[in-house]
Amino acid sequence: MIGAGPAGLMAAEELARAGRRVVICEAKLSPARKFLMAGKSGLNITKDQALAAFVQTFDAPALAPMLAEFGPEAVMGWCRELGQEVFTGSSGRVFPVAMKGSPLLRAWLLRLGGLGVDLRTRWRWTGFDAGGVVFQTPDGVRILAPAVTVLALGGASWARLGSDAAWVPWLSDKGVEIRQFRPANMGFSVDWSAHMAKFFGEAVKGVALCVGPRRERGEFVISAKGVEGGGIYAVSRALREGAGLRLDLMPDLAEAVVAARLAAMRGGETLTNRLRKLGLSSVAVALVMEFGRDLPTLQAVKTLPLRLGPPRPLDEAISSAGGVAFSGLTADLELKALPRTFVCGEMLDWEAPTGGYLLTGCLATGRWAGRAAARRYLPEPAVSDPSRVR
Repeated sequence: MIGAGPAGLMAAEELARAGRRVVICEAKLSPARKFLMAGKSGLNITKDQALAAFVQTFDAPALAPMLAEFGPEAVMGWCRELGQEVFTGSSGRVFPVAMKGSPLLRAWLLRLGGLGVDLRTRWRWTGFDAGGVVFQTPDGVRILAPAVTVLALGGASWARLGSDAAWVPWLSDKGVEIRQFRPANMGFSVDWSAHMAKFFGEAVKGVALCVGPRRERGEFVISAKGVEGGGIYAVSRALREGAGLRLDLMPDLAEAVVAARLAAMRGGETLTNRLRKLGLSSVAVALVMEFGRDLPTLQAVKTLPLRLGPPRPLDEAISSAGGVAFSGLTADLELKALPRTFVCGEMLDWEAPTGGYLLTGCLATGRWAGRAAARRYLPEPAVSDPSRVR
């Protein structure tokens, strides 16, 4: 098992439960670093949503049976089995009561240890040779020749936490098709004017983000680099592919109501005063002055265009799109070009929004790959008659 993130740990657990001897090789000093980082502001483990709607959120049909077997209800039950009660927030997002990822991870590692899983940290995979898989370890180069290998090395975002896509050339050299990585759930650059600097770090709340016919309620943060945060992430795929973004700064009021309020104001007032009298926050007023000064006021309030630059760099993204193509995998997530080698988690070519989908996808694919690997590796049965052993 190479990689000790949530997908890798789940695959290891399934292999161990099936009675297989499992060694996890992790490049970093400790396991699940990205998992812990994601939980710093509250570990969103899944989304409390009907399974059919949950599955449709993912862009990879091949994941459907995996998510059907280990969807939101199963993930919540799994957390409770580890002694971590969960609750559902107003948005449907599910969190451990403890909020952080560390109590869940500690309980999980304790259970894996009880199952005999051998976790080796600072074992960095460096590729293949004729004898098996090669690792750089604190004790020098080591080569392992496992009966089966499960790869859970992450995607291409947050390299400092281990997801650096260093594995791409090693699999490509073996004939594995890798779809180009692209940032997902990411922010976008904006070339702000100087007057916006005082708003850096402020959240724009209670707005609707409109991309084509799609309309998402949410919030986002203005930074020196551009815009980021949950509202932006929810529509980031469409924006990455070239769609435009417009904001409805007063989504709870119909255009006619806003128009009537504007018409009732005294003539000659400055645009800033008119916007403040409508009830817009200071940061929302600033956005109108940045992008909508030359527009009719009603249009600026209800359909304000944001001039976005390119997506922020891949290594700043929450996750990545691209990875190992499903066409090169069996239904069990086994590499066709490398029999007895399985792939799971963010290495796979799938994309999903934040909100619990990412973690559930990693857990579900790890579970699927681990079970399949256990079936693929059937240890020789023990025999009582030594004369039968060759």
